[in-house]
Amino acid sequence: MGIEINTMKRPRILRRSSAIRSMVEETRLSAADFIAPLFIVEGENKEEEISAIPGYYRRSLDKTLGEVETLYQLGIRSVLVFIKCPDGLKDNAGTEAVNPEGLMQRSIRAIKSAVPNMCIMSDVALDPYSSFGHDGIVEGSRIVNDPTVEVLARMALSHAEAGVDFIAPSDMMDGRIAAIRKILEENHYHETGIMSYSAKYASCFYGPFRHALDSAPGFGDKKTYQMNPANRLSAKREVLLDVEEGADIVMVKPAMSYLDIIRETKDAVQIPVSAYHVSGEYAMIKAAAQKGWIEEREAMFESTISIKRAGADLIASYFAKSIALELNKEN
Repeated sequence: MGIEINTMKRPRILRRSSAIRSMVEETRLSAADFIAPLFIVEGENKEEEISAIPGYYRRSLDKTLGEVETLYQLGIRSVLVFIKCPDGLKDNAGTEAVNPEGLMQRSIRAIKSAVPNMCIMSDVALDPYSSFGHDGIVEGSRIVNDPTVEVLARMALSHAEAGVDFIAPSDMMDGRIAAIRKILEENHYHETGIMSYSAKYASCFYGPFRHALDSAPGFGDKKTYQMNPANRLSAKREVLLDVEEGADIVMVKPAMSYLDIIRETKDAVQIPVSAYHVSGEYAMIKAAAQKGWIEEREAMFESTISIKRAGADLIASYFAKSIALELNKEN
């Protein structure tokens, strides 16, 4: 006795061939979707692979400029700048962070001069400059909010003076977006944008990044300022506060473990949403691929497509260059 099949509805028709699948594809990646992180160190002619982020490098500024030119030629239109501060310049006051001749400020000027049309975003947080490895000023065993915000605002101003396009505060201190917007406006940097790390979770997936910049906390953890991974509603509150305070783009970090937060953020705001495909997420894919357990190219694309499908308009990713290379092959 045969089984009755409803032959009037055939969803598989839209999956029948590669041409049809491409025609009805809902989510497409382009090189312009990506923000490429850059790790810059002092010195000349330096290019050091980061062991915890295979295939990614710390470069001196001279080498970085060539990399930025390559990224731009591939269609990537934004870079996110991080610097590795020498230990001798670290303190608990963020002194080097506001130095107009610091590595960050010099890097912004040099990149803008070399590739004027590249959108430069700069990390604003104290952990690379802190003798304690925390994102804020330490008093006793506490990371104090308001004194930290004062330094962050001055740090942001120094980046604007160097010519940055977007300030990217990654610290998660209360009120820092309003403080940064205020100091930018008071100093006539009306066109300098803010991409806020609005929903940044206290994640285990940041480990390789901290190795890259030697920015791991010297004591305790970052759970008094970064968000609890168990919480959803507090992410929406943080995002909406940052929008109210003047953020131009909001970010969710990490990305793959927080796709639900990306979607809720996209539904809640009317400004662009970015997401950070972080170092630990990248490293897991690379490690599994090296073991032969997964196919790296497919995992690279599937993971980033999932982030865009969830609602991210922009994706900061260590796969940015590799994906741009692949997309250029297809065109």
